[in-house]
Amino acid sequence: MKSSALHADALIWDAHACLPLSPLADVSALARHKAAGVDYVSINIGMDMNPIEQVMATLAAFRAQVQARPDLFRLVESGADVERARTDGVLALGFDLEGGLPLLGRAEMVVLFGALGVRQIHLAYNRNNALCGGCYDLPMGLTALGREIVAAINAAGILMDCSHTGEKSAFEIIEASNAPVVFSHSNPRAVSNDKRNIADSLIDACALRGGVVCANGVGRFLDDPEAGTPSILRAIDYLVTRIGPRHVGIGLDYSYSQGIDDDPPGLNKDYWWPRAEGYSNGINIRIATPEQWPEITEGLVKLGYAEADIRAILGGNMLALAKTVWRR
Repeated sequence: MKSSALHADALIWDAHACLPLSPLADVSALARHKAAGVDYVSINIGMDMNPIEQVMATLAAFRAQVQARPDLFRLVESGADVERARTDGVLALGFDLEGGLPLLGRAEMVVLFGALGVRQIHLAYNRNNALCGGCYDLPMGLTALGREIVAAINAAGILMDCSHTGEKSAFEIIEASNAPVVFSHSNPRAVSNDKRNIADSLIDACALRGGVVCANGVGRFLDDPEAGTPSILRAIDYLVTRIGPRHVGIGLDYSYSQGIDDDPPGLNKDYWWPRAEGYSNGINIRIATPEQWPEITEGLVKLGYAEADIRAILGGNMLALAKTVWRR
C-alpha cells in the first residue's frame, strides 16, 4: 500500500498537543490536526504552574467550544468512541493534565477531572512537588500522597502518564500502577541527552509492563533542533529497535500559540525551564507541526516497516492501551 493510502486508512493518534491555556483560545485550530489525517488528539488543559482557576476556566471553555462544533470535534470516553468519531469524520478529543498540583492533593479531584474529559494525567511537570519528582529537579521518589493519586488514576480508568517526571519517580509509578503507563511525549535519552528524555532502562520498564512510549517532535529532544521529520523517524526507529513496534506511539507536542499570553501571574520561567538545562526565557523551542504527520507515515514506509507495524505505531498501540486502561 502506498504511504498516502496507508496514512488515510490508518487510525492516527497524537498523544499530546497544546492550545493556549486560556478561555480565549480557539479550539477550531485543531482542524489542522484533522486535515493532517489525525483521528485522536490529547489536549493539555493545565500544568503544575497553572492555578486551578486558570485550569478550570480553560477546561470549561474548551468543552463548550467542542460541544458547539459536533461537525468537527467529539469528546470521547472510550476507545470505541474514538473509532466511531473516525467513522463519522470528526476529530476525537480528550484532555490531559501535565502535573498533579491542580489536583489540590485530593484523590477525588481525579474523578472530577475524569468526568470533565481528562483522559490522561501525569504527576509532575519538570519540578518536584508533593506527589513525586520532576525531571529537572533533585532525585525524588513517589510520596505516600503520590501513591494515593496513582491508585485514584488507576481506579478512574485514566491513563497514567510519566512524561516530565523524574527518573526515580517514573520507575516507582510504573511499579505502583496496576495498569500499563504511557510516556505521552518523551524521546530516548540515547537520541538526545536531555533530562526530559528517558533512559533505556526506563523505556524497557514501561514496555515490560505493557505500556507505550510516544516519541515527540520537540527539536531540543531530538537530534535536530529544527525538528525535521527524519529526526522524529530516528527517535521512533530507536524505540522500535529497543522495545519492538507494539510499544511505540507518537505525541508530537505541537503548541498552537495563537498570539495569546497564557502565562499565569508571577510565572518564573527560569524555574520551570532552567537556563542551566539549556533553556532561554522559557520553552523557546522548535516543535514539529501537525502537517508532518503524513511525512512520518511516508518515512516509516521508506524504512521498510511492515504495514501492520506502521499502523500500530501511528495509533493502534495507543488505541489498544486506551481500551485497556479506560476499560471501554
